[in-house]
Amino acid sequence: MPRVGAPRQSALATALRGRSGAERHRLLVRESFACHDLPPVMTAPHEFHISPQPDGSSCGPTCLQALYRFHGDEVTIDEILRTIPQLDDGGVLGVQLGCHALRRGYSVEIYTYNLQMFDPTWFRGVRPDLRQKLAQQAAAKREGKRKLQFATRHYNEFLELGGRVDMRDLSAAFLAELLADGTPVLTGLSSTWLYGGPRETATDNPQDDDVGGVPQGHFVVLCGWQQATRHVRVADPYRPNPFAPEPVYSVDVERLIASILLGIVTYDANLMLLRPRR
Repeated sequence: MPRVGAPRQSALATALRGRSGAERHRLLVRESFACHDLPPVMTAPHEFHISPQPDGSSCGPTCLQALYRFHGDEVTIDEILRTIPQLDDGGVLGVQLGCHALRRGYSVEIYTYNLQMFDPTWFRGVRPDLRQKLAQQAAAKREGKRKLQFATRHYNEFLELGGRVDMRDLSAAFLAELLADGTPVLTGLSSTWLYGGPRETATDNPQDDDVGGVPQGHFVVLCGWQQATRHVRVADPYRPNPFAPEPVYSVDVERLIASILLGIVTYDANLMLLRPRR
């Protein structure tokens, strides 16, 4: 963390006194960002709006609703939640959000970094039929792979509906390229790494637990690129979030890339673009 001046350090020490470990961490993260003297987030409130997620497992549907709203398509969060089945341990996969958008008439492309689901060689040279490869994989890994079987069904649906899956090196240049035309990008990532907080218990009401906890996945929307500071603007449905009092904040691109790649732990690790069909 950058060094802070004595008056500020004293104020920080006072603020930390008597707080829980998680609260101390959130204050320290905010102080770290403040000391970098980052420029203000350049997204005005009317440019991109994201609602608070209604519960701990609905970040994905809430992000999807925000993307629909961005494209002038008003859909209630209840409608989205009713039509997307949750995983056994709560939450949804990004591909399920993609299927919802495809059925609604959007074109959808997923860039995946989930090596539990896709082999990198499937995206080189002459590409095989992904549905055939997914079927072969599901047959070979049938035992003890319920999540893989669940994901396979939804990726097959995604491909049948006309969705595209690709794999590209994840870099700052690639993120800047995706965001260049102002279209927001939905991403599934590791909130444990993004927030830098403790792992959590895998329950309906997760609690911080650095020993017994597990890494947590999360969905956010990337809605801008700041070239001068190499920061990405992130719209986060989780409230309050550790970075800022507002739902849109800036994150260093290297931290964001690591968070996306570590999303592989929870079958996330993806970028999703959806656009209305012309």
